[in-house]
Amino acid sequence: MTAAGDGPWLDDAAGRLVRPYTVSNGRTRPSTALDLLSQMRATGATPLGYLGPEHNQALELCRVPVSVAEVAAHLKLPAAVTKVLLADLVDCGALSTKPPAYHHIPTDRSLLEAVLDGLRRQL
Repeated sequence: MTAAGDGPWLDDAAGRLVRPYTVSNGRTRPSTALDLLSQMRATGATPLGYLGPEHNQALELCRVPVSVAEVAAHLKLPAAVTKVLLADLVDCGALSTKPPAYHHIPTDRSLLEAVLDGLRRQL
């Protein structure tokens, strides 16, 4: 078993010892709308009040621009929990967020048909 200060509390046999929604105090909705591709970046402001270890890990990851999905993967937490943690950091001014720039409409029929054709060729 890893020590308390060695990142997420994990046990080799049991897995995570702290359940994911405990990390967000049971909250499932972030106060700020975040997309999985939203770019997060630390502002350099020091957050006031208590932050859990996952908040601090997320803040450390965001020293360079990083997507919400990447933060969730590094923290080994569900995206919904990660969004709540990141929204907490945005609310206290420690993080800034930039929405993803879509260069195309994701529901463009021609794009979806091209993807489907490519998948059919692979099968």
